[in-house]
Parts: sequence; structure tokens; C-alpha cells
Amino acid sequence: MICREGCGACCIAPSISSPIPGMPSGKPAGVRCAQLDEDNRCKVFGRPERPAVCGSLRPSGDMCGDSREQALHWLGLLEKQTQAGP
Repeated sequence: MICREGCGACCIAPSISSPIPGMPSGKPAGVRCAQLDEDNRCKVFGRPERPAVCGSLRPSGDMCGDSREQALHWLGLLEKQTQAGP
């Protein structure tokens, strides 16, 4: 599957604990990544400073759904389900 043009859901919904250029402490869930440009494209795609977790996340029918909104919702639910408990 190929990423949906202009989506960027995977760069917004999940938290990222590793450093990202412009976000040295990573990013919280629901926060737009500093490396997501105005067209919702990753500015560090294919570069060594891109977090490994980003490169390991691959688009799929379940994750992406039929729209950006569905992708944001699905990824948000996954984030909640995988959060460490108290």
C-alpha cells in the first residue's frame, strides 16, 4: 500500500519517544511532528536522523482506512491501547 497523499496521520497521532530534529524529547500523541511540512510530507524521510520507529511504520488498509480522519482515529486508538499503565 502507498501512503495517502497529504495525510500525515502517522506523523500526528502516535507518540514518538526518540529524538526528532526540532523535538529532542520526541513528541506526544496528537501533536504534529516538527518535521511534517505544509503538504503533510516528512522532511527527514530517508535521512539518518529520521527515528527508526517512523521507518518501521508501514501503511496498511486497517491503519489508513478510507480517509485521513479514519487514519487519525485508528492510530489514536492504537496509541491509547499501547500506553503504559500507572
